[in-house]
Amino acid sequence: MNKIIQKFFSKDKKKGRKKGKTALIILSLILAALAVVTAAVSIKKSRQASSEAKSVRTATATKRDITSELSSSGTISPKDTYDITSLVEGEVVAAEFEEGDTVEKGQVLYQIDTSSMESEMTSIKNSLERSQESYEIALDDYNTALSNYSGNTYKSTENGYIKSLSIKEGDKVSSNTEIASVYDDKTMKIKIPFLSGEASRMAAGNGAVLTLTDTGEQIRGTVSSVSNMDVTLTGGRIVRYVTIEVTNPGGLTTETAATAMVGDFVCSMEATFEPKLETTMKADVSSGVEVGTLLVQEGDYVTKGTPIFTMERKSAERLIRTYKETLEKAEESLETAKSKLESTQDTYDNYTITAPISGKVITKTGKAGDKISKSTNGSTTLAVIYDMSNYTFEMSVDELDVKSVEVGQTVVITADAVTGKTFTGTVSNVSLQSSTSNGVTNYPVTVTLNDGMDELLPGMNVDGVIILDEAKDVLSVPADALVRGNQVYVKDETVKESQGNIPAGFRAVEVTTGLISSDYVEITSGLEENQEVYVAQSTVSNSQNIMIPGGMGGMGGGPAGGGSGVRRSGNGGNGANGG
Repeated sequence: MNKIIQKFFSKDKKKGRKKGKTALIILSLILAALAVVTAAVSIKKSRQASSEAKSVRTATATKRDITSELSSSGTISPKDTYDITSLVEGEVVAAEFEEGDTVEKGQVLYQIDTSSMESEMTSIKNSLERSQESYEIALDDYNTALSNYSGNTYKSTENGYIKSLSIKEGDKVSSNTEIASVYDDKTMKIKIPFLSGEASRMAAGNGAVLTLTDTGEQIRGTVSSVSNMDVTLTGGRIVRYVTIEVTNPGGLTTETAATAMVGDFVCSMEATFEPKLETTMKADVSSGVEVGTLLVQEGDYVTKGTPIFTMERKSAERLIRTYKETLEKAEESLETAKSKLESTQDTYDNYTITAPISGKVITKTGKAGDKISKSTNGSTTLAVIYDMSNYTFEMSVDELDVKSVEVGQTVVITADAVTGKTFTGTVSNVSLQSSTSNGVTNYPVTVTLNDGMDELLPGMNVDGVIILDEAKDVLSVPADALVRGNQVYVKDETVKESQGNIPAGFRAVEVTTGLISSDYVEITSGLEENQEVYVAQSTVSNSQNIMIPGGMGGMGGGPAGGGSGVRRSGNGGNGANGG
């Protein structure tokens, strides 16, 4: 610059004083231009230096409390709500409650006229009784058949001697087929007349003495029955017949005659004995069977249950099957009758409407005298009940965050209607029934309040913050100090070259992380307290202890700011050098 001025003045001297004024003007212009250029260069260098300074931001690793949380708004709802409707039609005969009443679960709210159901209920109950009786008979028959036909044998139904057999091997035996003539003379009976007046004073069980006409021998017997019918004998005597049973000592036959005395009363005439049993044994089967082998002969003494003959196997199986089929049909009819009674009983019970939950009556629209028709039953709300023993509200959580939410997590709640207070709640359900809007999927999370039932009301708007996780007094750095998942750049003046976007003066250190919030990262190993680390620019507005060369550290921190809907945030505080 000096050489240029000297050259200019040298030339000016050669030309003389005449041009001195012009030279001064030109010189002033040159000096001004040089000043502008110098200033521009200085400003450019200043801006470059400032830009470099701003791009290098650091933070100090300090101990603090870190909280990971989600927040959203919702509307308070009672624990449970119920709309009371009627499933039947008819006239309301009673509705003894009012709006605002507190009712208990099971308390009768409405009684509807049941006269149309009474006759139907009676008919169905009678039908059930008949079905029950039929089933019991079928069951008894089936069990008897299993016993009677066990071993594929047909068994005697009488006690006595077989006087004659009416069947042979290979015969077909069906219901009421005559099998044998049976008699039992081990016990003999005699029907003997007494004067009517005397006989009327006798009763079954009275002792009797019988005198045999031929031998005069006396044997003792017992009155088994006394006829109520008067009979006139020869000579005009009016008598009644008394039946006396005796044990046959071995000589009594149908030709043996005897007289009788009961107490002091003597019979009117003698009579002859007869076996107590003399009958025809007939087959009692529900289907035909084929006789295999006869197991008794004429003259054999049989008792009830004595095998009489074997049955051909297939016919025996078919016989048992008929009893089983009868039992199954009776059982099916019984179950149908029971089901019909239960269904009808349910309908009958619907005429009495009770409170399904305990709670407070919010609305009542039905009253005694109202008619409930087919067009209104089941659709018209007769009352609304709120269970206000507890409150809930629903938060909508983004698909990216819902896996972090678990039942049992604590929720901090605030309400605009109750200023200056916070309440607590607990996550009680995380639903998988998602909803999608504008390409974002959200999941409903139900929160149950732990307190505030006396101050909050259904319908109030609240804000909830779910505490996902907490770490107390842990070493941490701003979230944007973490690079590639597990690296932090620590201040090191010996590093003279930049590393990508990381300026000179920092070296990479691998760290182990713990809790991560939107603002801070817990460092469990790899760093020491008070070490200075590089922080990306996006953290400047939220981070604490941010170091800017030539200036002060920032005082940010706390939850990430505003916006409606769910937002994830983290905060720190109460740590060393904390804000």
